[in-house]
Amino acid sequence: MKHINIVLHQPEIPQNTGNIARTCAATGASLHLIRPMGFTVTDKHLKRAGLDYWDKLDITYYDGLDDFYQKHPDAKIYYFSTKAKYNYAEVTYPDEVYLMFGKETRGLPEELLAAHPDDCVRIPMRPTLRSLNLSNSVAIAVYEVLRQDDFAQLQTEGALTEYNWEDLP
Repeated sequence: MKHINIVLHQPEIPQNTGNIARTCAATGASLHLIRPMGFTVTDKHLKRAGLDYWDKLDITYYDGLDDFYQKHPDAKIYYFSTKAKYNYAEVTYPDEVYLMFGKETRGLPEELLAAHPDDCVRIPMRPTLRSLNLSNSVAIAVYEVLRQDDFAQLQTEGALTEYNWEDLP
Protein backbone atom coordinates (compact mmCIF):
# COMPACT_ATOMS: atom_id res chain seq x y z
CA MET A 1 0.00 0.00 0.00
CA LYS A 2 1.27 3.43 -0.93
CA HIS A 3 1.58 6.21 1.61
CA ILE A 4 0.91 9.65 0.19
CA ASN A 5 2.21 12.83 1.76
CA ILE A 6 0.73 16.11 0.53
CA VAL A 7 3.08 19.05 1.07
CA LEU A 8 1.73 22.59 0.78
CA HIS A 9 4.45 25.22 0.51
CA GLN A 10 3.14 28.49 1.95
CA PRO A 11 -0.58 28.02 1.25
CA GLU A 12 -2.56 31.27 1.20
CA ILE A 13 -6.27 30.43 1.04
CA PRO A 14 -7.80 28.68 4.07
CA GLN A 15 -10.69 27.13 2.13
CA ASN A 16 -8.27 25.39 -0.24
CA THR A 17 -6.25 23.98 2.63
CA GLY A 18 -9.45 22.87 4.37
CA ASN A 19 -10.59 21.06 1.23
CA ILE A 20 -7.17 19.45 0.89
CA ALA A 21 -7.31 18.37 4.54
CA ARG A 22 -10.64 16.69 3.82
CA THR A 23 -9.16 14.88 0.81
CA CYS A 24 -6.23 13.73 2.95
CA ALA A 25 -8.54 12.44 5.69
CA ALA A 26 -10.73 10.59 3.16
CA THR A 27 -7.77 8.91 1.46
CA GLY A 28 -5.37 8.35 4.36
CA ALA A 29 -2.81 10.81 3.02
CA SER A 30 -0.70 12.87 5.43
CA LEU A 31 -0.73 16.65 5.19
CA HIS A 32 2.42 18.76 5.62
CA LEU A 33 2.07 22.55 5.86
CA ILE A 34 5.12 24.76 5.36
CA ARG A 35 5.02 28.23 6.90
CA PRO A 36 4.50 31.07 6.42
CA MET A 37 0.83 30.57 5.59
CA GLY A 38 -1.72 33.16 4.58
CA PHE A 39 -4.04 32.22 7.45
CA THR A 40 -4.01 30.75 10.94
CA VAL A 41 -4.95 27.17 11.69
CA THR A 42 -7.85 28.45 13.78
CA ASP A 43 -9.35 30.24 10.76
CA LYS A 44 -13.11 29.49 10.58
CA HIS A 45 -12.98 29.06 6.78
CA LEU A 46 -10.24 26.45 7.12
CA LYS A 47 -12.20 24.52 9.74
CA ARG A 48 -15.49 24.77 7.83
CA ALA A 49 -13.95 23.47 4.57
CA GLY A 50 -12.44 20.49 6.41
CA LEU A 51 -15.81 19.74 8.05
CA ASP A 52 -15.59 17.25 10.89
CA TYR A 53 -12.52 15.41 9.57
CA TRP A 54 -9.82 17.24 11.54
CA ASP A 55 -9.54 14.44 14.12
CA LYS A 56 -8.97 11.92 11.29
CA LEU A 57 -6.07 13.85 9.79
CA ASP A 58 -2.33 13.30 10.10
CA ILE A 59 -0.95 16.84 9.87
CA THR A 60 2.54 18.29 10.45
CA TYR A 61 3.70 21.91 10.39
CA TYR A 62 7.15 23.21 9.39
CA ASP A 63 8.88 26.54 9.93
CA GLY A 64 9.99 26.87 6.33
CA LEU A 65 11.29 24.71 3.51
CA ASP A 66 14.65 24.05 5.19
CA ASP A 67 12.84 22.64 8.24
CA PHE A 68 10.83 20.31 5.99
CA TYR A 69 13.91 19.05 4.10
CA GLN A 70 15.82 18.59 7.35
CA LYS A 71 13.06 16.36 8.74
CA HIS A 72 12.66 14.38 5.47
CA PRO A 73 16.16 14.11 3.98
CA ASP A 74 15.45 10.94 1.98
CA ALA A 75 11.94 11.78 0.80
CA LYS A 76 11.01 11.11 -2.82
CA ILE A 77 9.28 14.36 -3.75
CA TYR A 78 7.37 15.28 -6.90
CA TYR A 79 6.95 18.99 -7.45
CA PHE A 80 3.65 19.95 -9.09
CA SER A 81 3.84 23.04 -11.27
CA THR A 82 2.33 24.48 -14.43
CA LYS A 83 5.95 25.15 -15.45
CA ALA A 84 6.99 21.47 -15.40
CA LYS A 85 7.69 19.57 -18.60
CA TYR A 86 6.55 16.10 -17.48
CA ASN A 87 2.98 14.78 -17.21
CA TYR A 88 1.96 13.69 -13.69
CA ALA A 89 0.17 10.59 -15.06
CA GLU A 90 3.34 9.25 -16.71
CA VAL A 91 5.11 8.80 -13.36
CA THR A 92 5.15 5.52 -11.44
CA TYR A 93 4.91 6.74 -7.87
CA PRO A 94 6.87 4.91 -5.14
CA ASP A 95 5.26 3.40 -2.04
CA GLU A 96 6.25 6.40 0.10
CA VAL A 97 5.75 9.58 -1.91
CA TYR A 98 5.63 13.31 -1.22
CA LEU A 99 3.62 15.51 -3.59
CA MET A 100 4.55 19.18 -3.17
CA PHE A 101 2.39 22.10 -4.27
CA GLY A 102 3.09 25.82 -4.11
CA LYS A 103 1.10 28.82 -3.01
CA GLU A 104 -2.03 29.68 -4.95
CA THR A 105 -0.77 32.97 -6.42
CA ARG A 106 2.74 31.96 -7.51
CA GLY A 107 3.17 28.19 -7.29
CA LEU A 108 6.52 26.76 -6.24
CA PRO A 109 9.64 28.95 -6.51
CA GLU A 110 11.45 28.51 -9.83
CA GLU A 111 14.77 27.91 -8.07
CA LEU A 112 13.18 24.91 -6.34
CA LEU A 113 11.90 23.56 -9.66
CA ALA A 114 15.26 24.13 -11.35
CA ALA A 115 17.00 22.19 -8.57
CA HIS A 116 14.78 19.12 -9.22
CA PRO A 117 14.03 19.14 -12.99
CA ASP A 118 13.35 15.40 -13.32
CA ASP A 119 10.88 15.41 -10.43
CA CYS A 120 8.70 18.28 -11.64
CA VAL A 121 5.31 17.29 -13.05
CA ARG A 122 2.30 19.11 -14.41
CA ILE A 123 -1.40 18.43 -14.85
CA PRO A 124 -2.23 19.02 -18.52
CA MET A 125 -4.58 21.88 -19.30
CA ARG A 126 -5.35 24.38 -22.04
CA PRO A 127 -2.38 26.61 -22.85
CA THR A 128 -4.26 29.89 -22.50
CA LEU A 129 -5.27 29.33 -18.86
CA ARG A 130 -3.09 30.01 -15.83
CA SER A 131 -3.78 27.09 -13.47
CA LEU A 132 -6.28 24.80 -11.78
CA ASN A 133 -7.54 25.40 -8.26
CA LEU A 134 -5.03 24.11 -5.72
CA SER A 135 -7.42 21.74 -3.95
CA ASN A 136 -8.53 20.29 -7.31
CA SER A 137 -4.90 19.77 -8.32
CA VAL A 138 -4.14 17.95 -5.09
CA ALA A 139 -7.18 15.70 -5.53
CA ILE A 140 -6.16 14.81 -9.09
CA ALA A 141 -2.63 13.93 -7.94
CA VAL A 142 -3.71 11.93 -4.89
CA TYR A 143 -6.16 9.84 -6.88
CA GLU A 144 -3.58 9.08 -9.57
CA VAL A 145 -1.24 7.65 -6.92
CA LEU A 146 -4.15 5.70 -5.41
CA ARG A 147 -5.23 4.43 -8.86
CA GLN A 148 -1.74 3.04 -9.41
CA ASP A 149 -2.16 1.07 -6.17
CA ASP A 150 -5.64 -0.18 -7.19
CA PHE A 151 -7.19 2.00 -4.46
CA ALA A 152 -5.81 -0.29 -1.74
CA GLN A 153 -7.48 0.12 1.67
CA LEU A 154 -10.26 2.31 0.23
CA GLN A 155 -13.90 1.45 -0.15
CA THR A 156 -14.43 1.13 -3.90
CA GLU A 157 -18.09 0.14 -4.02
CA GLY A 158 -21.08 1.98 -2.64
CA ALA A 159 -24.59 0.87 -1.73
CA LEU A 160 -27.99 2.40 -2.30
CA THR A 161 -30.13 2.93 0.78
CA GLU A 162 -33.51 2.00 -0.73
CA TYR A 163 -32.51 -0.39 -3.53
CA ASN A 164 -30.17 -3.30 -4.13
CA TRP A 165 -27.83 -2.94 -7.14
CA GLU A 166 -28.25 -6.64 -8.01
CA ASP A 167 -32.06 -6.25 -8.27
CA LEU A 168 -31.92 -3.37 -10.77
CA PRO A 169 -32.28 -3.95 -14.53
